[in-house]
Amino acid sequence: MRLLKKIYLGFIYFFLYAPIIMLIMYSVNNTRYSLIWQGFSLRWYHELFVDSGLWAAFFHSVWLGLSAAFISTTLGLLTCIQLFFTRRKKRRFFYALLVLLIVIPDLVFGIASLLFFNFSGIPLGFVSLLIAHITFCLPFVIYTINSRIHTLDPNLYFSALDLGASRVRALTQILLPLLWPAIFSALLLAFTLSFDDVIISYFIAGPDYNILPLTIYSLVRAGVTPELNALCTITFLISMVLVIIANKLKRVSP
Repeated sequence: MRLLKKIYLGFIYFFLYAPIIMLIMYSVNNTRYSLIWQGFSLRWYHELFVDSGLWAAFFHSVWLGLSAAFISTTLGLLTCIQLFFTRRKKRRFFYALLVLLIVIPDLVFGIASLLFFNFSGIPLGFVSLLIAHITFCLPFVIYTINSRIHTLDPNLYFSALDLGASRVRALTQILLPLLWPAIFSALLLAFTLSFDDVIISYFIAGPDYNILPLTIYSLVRAGVTPELNALCTITFLISMVLVIIANKLKRVSP
């Protein structure tokens, strides 16, 4: 029975990671058009690093991801603190609204965002991308921080108030030190979600602000090249490192 479980898990992991392994292998294959292995080479990474257009899209994505992550994490933290002292019935209604945002298909959210920005007169570009990314990152941030804050004893906060501490001091010196692993984990998760988004960004990016996922998408439509394999490999490694760090920090207990 154990052998069957191991074989089953082996097949699952194989189908999940075999395409990624092939992607990494072909990014160091010393040929442009053939799928036959022609030897190890890093020249496609060199050509990738001298491509100014890709680097511009990469830095646009990083700046957008950092901005969306910091703003959504700040808003999510303040929301979680407010919910921490809110009655359970009100919390349930709010969590139901958050779940709705999570389960809405990205296609529907992207079209709805496009209609909203056209109706409100907000130009498509960095601002529209930032608003949309904050919106879809916020529920994940709240759930990440909320999973930690509800393990705390509210009496810690109220005891600090009884001992003469102000609300700001009780928040910064009592609650925040206990929440920092979850906060940082939520920050990394929000950055990863923003950095990797394609479907929603496709509708609201506009012509003047190109980001890396959309650049990759446009290159794939013209055909997969070794430079694209190298670019996808680097993007995958960055996302994997951020997710691993976020999961590690989420389990940290101060």
